[in-house]
Amino acid sequence: MPPIQPASPPFDWALLPSFLAVIEHGSLLRASRALKQSQPTLGRHIEALETQLGVSLFERTGRGLLPTAEARVIAEHARGMQASADALTRAVSGSGQTARGTVRITASQIVAAFVLPPLLAKLAQEAPEVQIEVVTSNEVKNLLRREADIAIRMVQPAQGSLVARKLGEVAVGAFAHRHYIKRYGAPATPDELLQHRLIGFDTDDTMLRGFRMLGADATRESFALRSDDHVMHWEAMRAGYGIAFTTTYLAARDPGVQRLLPDLPIPPLPVWLTTHREIHGSARIRTVFDFLARTLPPAMGITS
Repeated sequence: MPPIQPASPPFDWALLPSFLAVIEHGSLLRASRALKQSQPTLGRHIEALETQLGVSLFERTGRGLLPTAEARVIAEHARGMQASADALTRAVSGSGQTARGTVRITASQIVAAFVLPPLLAKLAQEAPEVQIEVVTSNEVKNLLRREADIAIRMVQPAQGSLVARKLGEVAVGAFAHRHYIKRYGAPATPDELLQHRLIGFDTDDTMLRGFRMLGADATRESFALRSDDHVMHWEAMRAGYGIAFTTTYLAARDPGVQRLLPDLPIPPLPVWLTTHREIHGSARIRTVFDFLARTLPPAMGITS
């Protein structure tokens, strides 16, 4: 009789999320932040998975963890398993449910004030039993702390626990009201922008970095009016105070607002729609998520 071989330990499926997170983020540090687990824990998960599979999954380099050829093949299968598990969760969670209950949306000031209201009025007709709460904020952490169910963001979320869909991009430009242009004229070159009354941020340095990318030596004092409130920027520009930087879809709301220096190389803003992976199967969440994915692009002038 041949000797009895010891039974192999059952495969630990719980190791796969850690493996995929490291594949996606390229290092234990970034993966640990995404999964909210410690680096040693993820390191043990990877070592345990390598032991179970009998292969080396990563090469340790100075720039992070480089997946081996075997790891890339395994990752494709693991992603397929994850997609199947998510589909099963959605099917079970959504079966027999109707779109009923409260959905909490977080969005920037501009989107919350000027884009969402007419869309939500239409949603109320399509899903009358869904109640909406809106959190006006630019902080992704609202979604991570479960302070919201769906986020509309201009930055790609890095957390693996979120489902994110990029809707496209919106164009950004420099704008002023015709009353301002009549009184002060319009800049003919990017360098002349700094000679005008600019409206910018108070504590956010995004615009300063943008000017420096254009080769302009802008400082905080280059902005005659400073506020971190985007709606304040819009209304001050419409009042003729100065030149503001905003999206083309917002500028189109007022025929008195004119675009300046249309060839100014300002990068477009990506628009991401995000929710939690485990609650995307909820009927009410799915209804609102799919509605926004369908209606936001035309409302915001989003291009792919």
